[in-house]
Amino acid sequence: GPHQEGRQRQGTACLSPLPGISAGNGCGHTLLTPHSGTLSSKNYPGTYPNHTMCCWQLQAPPGTSLLLAFGDVDLEPSEHCAHSSLLLTDPQTGTAYGPYCRNSVPSAPLLVTNSSTVTVLFNSISHRSGRGLLLSYATSQHPGTHYTQEHVSPDPPLTVCFSVYCPAGCKDIHGDIWGNPSQGYRDTSVLCKAAVHAGVIADELGGQVTLSREKGITLYEAAFANGLHSKRGSLSEKRLVFHKVCCLLSSACDDVLEVVAFNASSWWHEVDALGQDRAWVAERAALSTTGHSWAAEPGAEAAWLELDLGTRRNVTGIITKGSSEQHDYYVTSYHVSSSRDGKNWRPYRGSSGQEDKVFEGNADSQGEVSNAFIPPVIARYVR
Repeated sequence: GPHQEGRQRQGTACLSPLPGISAGNGCGHTLLTPHSGTLSSKNYPGTYPNHTMCCWQLQAPPGTSLLLAFGDVDLEPSEHCAHSSLLLTDPQTGTAYGPYCRNSVPSAPLLVTNSSTVTVLFNSISHRSGRGLLLSYATSQHPGTHYTQEHVSPDPPLTVCFSVYCPAGCKDIHGDIWGNPSQGYRDTSVLCKAAVHAGVIADELGGQVTLSREKGITLYEAAFANGLHSKRGSLSEKRLVFHKVCCLLSSACDDVLEVVAFNASSWWHEVDALGQDRAWVAERAALSTTGHSWAAEPGAEAAWLELDLGTRRNVTGIITKGSSEQHDYYVTSYHVSSSRDGKNWRPYRGSSGQEDKVFEGNADSQGEVSNAFIPPVIARYVR
């Protein structure tokens, strides 16, 4: 087991041990939170650079232990992993795991430590091959990123339910996904990445996901949701269906929320080449409207569109689309604010709570783009 690899060693600080190599120049995609996270070497899954080094300090809440999942450790082989290496140390006990490279890989994909603090050190000198490394971690409070089978349902047959804890920061890992929340996802999809696409978890937070493996479908349509593209794909023998709290994007919901009234900061009064008027008013903002949509007055600063839901509702997401007119008009990004009384407005912020969240919008005037609110918003008015 992983504990047999541990040995006593002096604690490793996040300083470069090699002359001429600066700490941090080998770091790739990294998102570290107290309960879970994802980290990778620079350029992953492309070949990592020569003469680089990265050091990550993982710190879990006191009283919990860190569980590390080795997604990929592909460092060029060398004697004692001298050319490139991954080394994990527990500064509390002085225990070390590794060094690892291609000819000295971890004995198990999951490393269960007895510590709330682990230092992860990656370095390289001259080499020619290797994808680098991809690791994720969770705490003993949130048990790992592996499947745990919950039950097998007899109806429909061969429906197997699973529970998995996805780490924060999995949105940018390597891998393709197929499907959308209503279709389910092809079983070769990157699971945690698909969970972000489905709006089950936030990429900045990670969290518990429950899903079932069901019979596949003949075609998976491409979609853009929560900042992630899914691909159009063909038949898969099995598909993954996420189960979650009632959501705007889920068939478990009664329906899309009804908008009682639309309001806007301004609207475009267009006079076309033939002298005909066309009013791009707020009421034309409903997603199902045929013809032209709402548009703010040209040149307007800080334009907004307001939706009145009639009463306070649980708003779990938003779907946007460009104008269905012959014009290539669409919104590429937006902020969201909500209000319970129409007077006091609260901006929707990311998991840090420090900055207003910028939602990724449309890239063309044809496709629909979904964004989930995690957590949901309780409001009557949404801007």
